[in-house]
Amino acid sequence: MEVRETVELTEKEERIFQRLLDVVDHFDLGTQLRVAGGWVRDKDFCTKVKEYQELIGEKQKEREKQKEIIIPCNPDRSKHLETAKMLIFDAEVDFVNLRSEKYSETSRIPTMEIGTAKEDAYRRDLTINSLFFNINNNSVEDLTGRGINDLKKGLIVTPLPAKATFLDDPLRVLRAIRFAARFDLTLSEELKEAASDEKVKSKLGCKISRERVCQEIDLMMSGKRPVQAMSYIRDLGLFFVVFAFPEKSNPPVFDKCDWCCVSHFEAAWNVAYSVPSGVSYPLLLDEQRQLYLYSALFIPLRNMFYLDKRSIKIPVTSYIIQDSLKWKACLAEAVVSIHAAIRNFAELVLLFESNNVALGTLKERMEDEYLDIPTDIVKRVYAGLILDEIKDLWRVALLISILSYPEAENARETLRQQDELHRRKQKYIRVERSITYLDLDGLWKCKPLVTGNDIMRVMQVKSCPLIGEWKKRVFKWQLAHPKGTKDDCIEWIKQSHSKVEFSTW
Repeated sequence: MEVRETVELTEKEERIFQRLLDVVDHFDLGTQLRVAGGWVRDKDFCTKVKEYQELIGEKQKEREKQKEIIIPCNPDRSKHLETAKMLIFDAEVDFVNLRSEKYSETSRIPTMEIGTAKEDAYRRDLTINSLFFNINNNSVEDLTGRGINDLKKGLIVTPLPAKATFLDDPLRVLRAIRFAARFDLTLSEELKEAASDEKVKSKLGCKISRERVCQEIDLMMSGKRPVQAMSYIRDLGLFFVVFAFPEKSNPPVFDKCDWCCVSHFEAAWNVAYSVPSGVSYPLLLDEQRQLYLYSALFIPLRNMFYLDKRSIKIPVTSYIIQDSLKWKACLAEAVVSIHAAIRNFAELVLLFESNNVALGTLKERMEDEYLDIPTDIVKRVYAGLILDEIKDLWRVALLISILSYPEAENARETLRQQDELHRRKQKYIRVERSITYLDLDGLWKCKPLVTGNDIMRVMQVKSCPLIGEWKKRVFKWQLAHPKGTKDDCIEWIKQSHSKVEFSTW
């Protein structure tokens, strides 16, 4: 890995740094300024910056004044030291002193004290994060003596012994994994051994809030190499710590469950984001990525349930997302809905891909004594009914379904075969285009041609328990007659109703 030991500053960075140095010179502060991760922070220095800017006639705009805030300590939120924040040349800058820290046995919240630059460097989670840029002398400082060398070697290493570092703050295990995946680096052997330690895993499970765990996982998911991150979590034995399961499930957690989940996750990533598609548009929208990846990761768990305190069956996936990761209920509901739609979409894929599917059988399932569906329109009606249930999530559900079916005897090996993944990707593209060609995308947003009141008026009744059934029937009629008008639909209802009344008479 090529690493430069100097820093090339942008024009904006140079302006910001020079402004800070002007403040030091003007007030004769003698302050050493360093950039570490974010900006070097100090509340008093921030006040001087504001005073200096006013002295030279640069009064901040109202919107900037709102940003001149002091952020107090908040240990419950893992905020251990008071910091200051302000805008300089439209860039948000935080200030704080260098510090050292000490940890207790039961908490990841350290006792903070003002420290030296070297103490501050050694307290950091990884050597690659311990590098400072000294603004005063325009140089990179490697106070642990390892940061630059570890970057060159492509290694993720802790400044102090890894096990002690992780026992102090187990969240650093997940941060190490995230940085390794983000920059395509390798975890050191000492770090992997420490991360796999049972005591460290226990501390990670009980000492770190689920919200902080979720935050790290989501950063991994939104990065460039989420498969690498999930693979590390699996290989280090952290899967069931990060994705905590309910105490009992039916069926019970099966052997190699973590390997199976990550295999599906890897396949999903390769299909949507790695394997060349031969098309100029993305398979999924950016906002669907998170939902798609979580749905793929938990595919093997889709038939697992547990009983809550009221003895109600709850999907294990829902527990992991809501209780283990503390995500909002809407994400859990969406993933569960996608999993529930897999079989319907598998049948739909077969319908579009094969000429041997018995359209007659499917036609009979959707028809009744009032509604006759032309054979050549059966695919449109069936696809429309499925899409109406899942709505905007249909592309995610379709791709997840194609990943899952046909289920291979050895899923882990099959889903690693690039030619198999390419075939499934091309299948998705064909079916997605067929659905779009049938003008079904967004059909759930269209208003029905007739309302419940229209139906009651045609039938000449004030109320009828079967109106709900007729509304569903009307929806099928609309799918079968995409160019039909309201008058056409009303005429069909009249004829159907009269025919049945006459038959009954």
